[in-house]
Amino acid sequence: MENNTKDLIFSRKNQKGSFSFTFLAFLVLLSSTIQPILGDLWDGVIVTQSDFQSLQAIKTELIDTKGVLKTWNDSGLGACSGNWVGIKCLKGEVIAIQLPWKSLSGRISEKIGQLQSLRKLSLHDNNLAGSIPFSLGFLPNLRGVYLFNNKLSGSVPPSIANLPMLQAFDVSHNLLIGRIPFGLTNSSRVFRVNLSYNKLSGPIPSEVGEFSRLRVLDLSNNEINGSLPLSFSNLTSLVSLNLENNRLDGEIPDSYAKLRNLSSFNVSHNNLSGHVPLVLSKRFNASSFEGNFGLCGYISSKPCRSSPPPQSPPPHNLPSQSPEESPSEKHHRKLSTKDIILIVAGVLLLILLLLCCFLLCCLVRKRASSSRKSGKVAKAAASARSLEKGGGGGEVASGGEAGGKLVHFDGPFVFTADDLLCATAEIMGKSAYGTAYKATLEDGNQVAVKRLREKTTKGHKEFEGEVALLGKIRHPNLLALRAYYLGPKGEKLLVFDYMSRGSLASFLHARGPEIIVEWPTRMKIAIGITNGLSCLHNQENIVHGNLTSSNILLDEQTNPHITDFGLSRLMTTSANTNIIATAGSLGYNAPELSKTKKPTTKTDVYSLGVILLELLTGKPPGEPTNGMDLPQWVASIVKEEWTNEVFDLELMRDAPAIGDELLNTLKLALHCVDPSPSARPEVKQVLQQLEEIKPELVEVEVDEDGAKVQTNE
Repeated sequence: MENNTKDLIFSRKNQKGSFSFTFLAFLVLLSSTIQPILGDLWDGVIVTQSDFQSLQAIKTELIDTKGVLKTWNDSGLGACSGNWVGIKCLKGEVIAIQLPWKSLSGRISEKIGQLQSLRKLSLHDNNLAGSIPFSLGFLPNLRGVYLFNNKLSGSVPPSIANLPMLQAFDVSHNLLIGRIPFGLTNSSRVFRVNLSYNKLSGPIPSEVGEFSRLRVLDLSNNEINGSLPLSFSNLTSLVSLNLENNRLDGEIPDSYAKLRNLSSFNVSHNNLSGHVPLVLSKRFNASSFEGNFGLCGYISSKPCRSSPPPQSPPPHNLPSQSPEESPSEKHHRKLSTKDIILIVAGVLLLILLLLCCFLLCCLVRKRASSSRKSGKVAKAAASARSLEKGGGGGEVASGGEAGGKLVHFDGPFVFTADDLLCATAEIMGKSAYGTAYKATLEDGNQVAVKRLREKTTKGHKEFEGEVALLGKIRHPNLLALRAYYLGPKGEKLLVFDYMSRGSLASFLHARGPEIIVEWPTRMKIAIGITNGLSCLHNQENIVHGNLTSSNILLDEQTNPHITDFGLSRLMTTSANTNIIATAGSLGYNAPELSKTKKPTTKTDVYSLGVILLELLTGKPPGEPTNGMDLPQWVASIVKEEWTNEVFDLELMRDAPAIGDELLNTLKLALHCVDPSPSARPEVKQVLQQLEEIKPELVEVEVDEDGAKVQTNE
């Protein structure tokens, strides 16, 4: 995997031995003729002298134990033609240095500041030490800095604030100290800042609230103190805010409730106090606030004490009256016991009279509607039988007014139990959980209905408690549970949004040859799935346990929505064991599940890695190749350096443009399916790395002429 990137993707290992001496001599003789031609074929074959000197200086300060920089020769030839590993150029000027996962140590040279056209610096997941170069702040075109998972020390240089084009800055998981730079950056384009897992201290600069396009801010696991800035309420684009494990104090401002796009929020394990804004306590679970002993109102066991209403003092100009002088007290003393009994009796008589009137009205209304009710019951029963026959084998009770119970969560439209049971049903598929239907309501709206197997679900009371929690979960990449129905005979129906493009499995494997799935679409799907899984792990504390491409549904814009999450909580232990076995037969289970039978976040990451390989190869995991499952087959191909044989042929058409992205995604997928659970990354790290590989899917960029470039965000 450490060989030249282009060689790995575009060429197979020469199996016929080395070239003959004659052929080599022929190449030498023609070299003077070839070089001008290369200038036309490749943009900037000759690197500028200034950039070449900078790269040489950078190389001398790096310790390259694995020899990955051996392609960086002393002449500069090939630096911009793809021969120098990790280097990208435009018109002879270096625009990107990408050397993640290369086991590099040493320091990052200050000479990097001479690469005035540099746009992207990616050196994450190495062993680099020393400080972040101060000269980075003098690179006018720098857009992405990815230095996470190293051993960098010192402070974040204040010169970073000078970067006008910066979009992403990630130096998490290092040994950085000092304060967050004042204002951090002057760039109005920054959309992601991650300084987590360092030793930063001091307050959060209020200027961070000026980043109008900021979507992700992670300052967790530091020693940051002070209060939460009021200016954060201006971050209207913010999707994720993580401030856990710091020393923040004070209250959570009520204005944070304005952050309507926020889907991930964590201020746990600080010194915060006061009440949690009601909107935030409803949107996020207790784990987002725990560890703050002064906080209240986010969980029923820690209610906030309401202060007693202020009592009006007596007028200053008048002396306060003693009880003996109070006219009201004198009036009450004049009431005899007989008077009090008569007053109470009168009140009770009035209440009984009103109650009788109410019961009389109810009786009249009940008699008037009895005939209509019997007609509706008959109609609902008949409709239920038709749903059973048309749906493909599920027994569905009449429901509605015949004794069923329908509970709604928030959703785009409301329907009754009779509406649901009278719907036209079309079976979509069966799984270990039950049967899924596409139901078309009488008004034309469509929903997806999953009828759970009665014998495998928990009892009514426990079931309702768990399903109520699932109904509160909302995320753009998680399929929303809109309602559930409990029938009089034990039937359990779950109602979801209907996804028109079906599952990812059918999208990839059941399409015609004329339908092409482009690389940006595949990456958008990969990022969306990972984003949804990250929400489950980090916000909802849910392990999916059955993540497959069949459980990823696509909407009209091919945005992915994970389904079947949390359903294990509705099932018995034996049923969940069978579900794990079913997923294993499809090729998505981590190796350890065959022994432990207990899904974890790391087994979910393994399943995610299989789906990434599925997107890259176009192969379904359930069909072994040469007797190997998909991860084993891919690993064997990569080991033989035949990497070009791994990727879907549709993707190879654009390989010259996306080669590095394909290879980096492949490396990440193989990292996810590592046989050792401890070696697999957390899903949050997978999301960060996918966004780095394809940042344009996360943010709308602006080209050099100032025009917006449409992306697939």
